[in-house]
Amino acid sequence: MQKEVICIARLQRSVTLRRQTTVEKSGDGMNKRVALENLPSKMLIGGEWVDAQSGEAFDVENPATRAPIAKVPRGNALDVDRAVAAGLSAFPSWRTVPPRERGRLLLQIADRLDHRAEEIATTIALETGNALRTQARPEAKAAADIFRYFGGLASELKGETIPLSETVLSYTRREPLGVVAAVIPWNAPLLLAAVKVAPAVCAGNTVVLKTAEDAPLAVLKMAEVCQEYLPPGVLNVLTGTGIECGAPLFSHGQVAKLSFTGSTAVGKIAMEAAAKRILPVSLELGGKSPVIVFPDADEDWVADGIIAAMRFTRQSQSCTAGSRVFLHRSLFDRMLDRIVAKTSALQVGDPLDEASDVGTLINAKQFAKVCGYIEDGIAQPHSKLLAGGLPPKQGPLSQGYFLTPTIFASTNNKWRLTREEIFGPVMVAIPWENEDDVIRMANDTHYGLAAYVFTHDVGKALRCAHSVEAGWVQVNQAAGQSPGHIYGGYKESGLGREFSLGAMLDSFTQTKNVTINLTR
Repeated sequence: MQKEVICIARLQRSVTLRRQTTVEKSGDGMNKRVALENLPSKMLIGGEWVDAQSGEAFDVENPATRAPIAKVPRGNALDVDRAVAAGLSAFPSWRTVPPRERGRLLLQIADRLDHRAEEIATTIALETGNALRTQARPEAKAAADIFRYFGGLASELKGETIPLSETVLSYTRREPLGVVAAVIPWNAPLLLAAVKVAPAVCAGNTVVLKTAEDAPLAVLKMAEVCQEYLPPGVLNVLTGTGIECGAPLFSHGQVAKLSFTGSTAVGKIAMEAAAKRILPVSLELGGKSPVIVFPDADEDWVADGIIAAMRFTRQSQSCTAGSRVFLHRSLFDRMLDRIVAKTSALQVGDPLDEASDVGTLINAKQFAKVCGYIEDGIAQPHSKLLAGGLPPKQGPLSQGYFLTPTIFASTNNKWRLTREEIFGPVMVAIPWENEDDVIRMANDTHYGLAAYVFTHDVGKALRCAHSVEAGWVQVNQAAGQSPGHIYGGYKESGLGREFSLGAMLDSFTQTKNVTINLTR
């Protein structure tokens, strides 16, 4: 595991910089100025770059400076109508394009995304606050890999034959659904857009995608690339708020499928909208993921894995963040000492600075919410603050929504910080002694997205992985999702799966049976 972590870090540092931006550094990097030319400022509908019909627009903020960096259209129901109409118009011809040809187009998109990776990565860092080296650049690469993966799977859009008798031919077809309505969040906008667009388009659907209002720019750049290869109307991208643009999209009478990634609360709204029309729906929602460490895993690489599972380098703004860390009592103090030392060495700073490991939270609302959780943790008698805490009020980090990785030790698995999804860099470590007890504590949540297990005992690892109520379990590692993973949640963490061939077939096609009497 140590070798894997070192190799990944070296790979991230060895990426060749193909800057399409101009950069000026001074001092500690917080005064770096990045001039991005041609930031997107319009929506994509029917192959045309357009403003909102209302003429309204809103600012996109750089969370590291709290200053606006771009304006995008404030789309509403009228724009949703236009986009869905464009998708409906393109669907009859797109669905008849041979799957292998659709796959070839996706492969070309992947290559072009790779070519523009540094430009897109810089845009991600600028609008999300995610650090360029540790997060934004890997995300740009991962998005290209998603298009390449599904482009290679186009020939797998096939059915099966059913052996009813020698005089009857019965077979199934995988057919596209129609216009897919997709809504994504801001924490990994490019990757999550790719995970919805690539399989949906590969399967022969058309897509209307609503970006996150806090982070639309990199997705619009992805749309620029897609538009170079896809026919007009196959992909339509809207910008706007959830209430004004997302809700009309989900309730539109002519969409055939809803796909949403975001909070559980909004996911329930999406599911209600789908229920009204009996639409298929995919939901990837919140998480409060457990990390279970057995007594034989008392090593440095385990501390590295716990930190990776917590997604500290994404400010823990991740549904899979392992924020409940169950450490066996025999190693509790030693492992926490390791974790604290390693997280304290992480460099928090300007997302565009190559030296930064950790960037900023996304906006003022999220920043205030996470600070509230930290205040609550400090005030609790059963918890002890070991690292991090409230943000600085002076200095470079006070200029943006910066928080340092924060770690509490506690004996309570029932309080807010262990029950609610914080979506910020706040970890709680809890001791355990009995295996049945730790499984019970891990499952004592209405979430069930991810889980992590660390032990050298294969039997314990498998027993624990099978017992924990989560859709995505990793043992002795804490990497992100890879193309081919069957990824999705149990309980209120979601419905449906993503990232894989099976997910594409289940989420973006419907099965038709055809039976022919061969004697007539």
